[in-house]
Amino acid sequence: MWDPVRYLQFAHHRDRPFHELTARVGATETTEIVDLGCGPGTLTSALAARWPGAHVVGVDSSAEMIAATPDDGAVEFVHADLRSYTPQRPVDVLVCNATLQWVPGHLDLLPDLAGHLAADGWLAFQVPGNFGEPAHVLLRELAASSRWSGRLDITWPSAHQPSEYLDALLGLGLEADVWETTYLQVLAGEDAVLEWMSGTALRPVLAALAADGADQFVEEYRRLLRAAYPRGPHGTLLPYRRVFAVAHRNRA
Repeated sequence: MWDPVRYLQFAHHRDRPFHELTARVGATETTEIVDLGCGPGTLTSALAARWPGAHVVGVDSSAEMIAATPDDGAVEFVHADLRSYTPQRPVDVLVCNATLQWVPGHLDLLPDLAGHLAADGWLAFQVPGNFGEPAHVLLRELAASSRWSGRLDITWPSAHQPSEYLDALLGLGLEADVWETTYLQVLAGEDAVLEWMSGTALRPVLAALAADGADQFVEEYRRLLRAAYPRGPHGTLLPYRRVFAVAHRNRA
């Protein structure tokens, strides 16, 4: 379902939240780092560069993404579902970047993720919090229309409010820092928002309609997005809210 090339089309915008997330991780001496939902692995390599000498593992359920990961020996990449993946050793830094929104009921997964942490371990994740924005609302409404609803059975990505993540992490006995940021992304090119969505939330629709109908769906969605996000003199503005959480298991 996933296309690494299309996903990386807006790498500058997609990478920034990762770096702002991991900048809040205070780990110094580390031996085991895991990146759950590593995608094509470019950001996982940044973890290896920040903590040289650590054993770094990137995990992703997409065979296409794992096939696109770098083969430089700095990171061990594993094709696995994060819901069932068990690290070989307690983890000093566990990162889950823009992935949990694809896992239904992921709030209930946090105890398992926290259970992988070492005594002084860190858990850091961020999820999009923009599912009420026109790009997502229009996509869901179009998929639910009479023309398409019978052909699409999609589990849409979703996220919780920051306060819910904070409560869950504190309830696990972790120290937690939770915040949100809305990026005012200015995207270049024709149909820029469509191109952005084609790398993420539109992927399940394209996969479901691959044999017949994908082009027609995309054209209908394109018209809706052009009206909702008119191109301006500097590009197309896409406000994008993200929710961040960094939690620490304090061994004291």
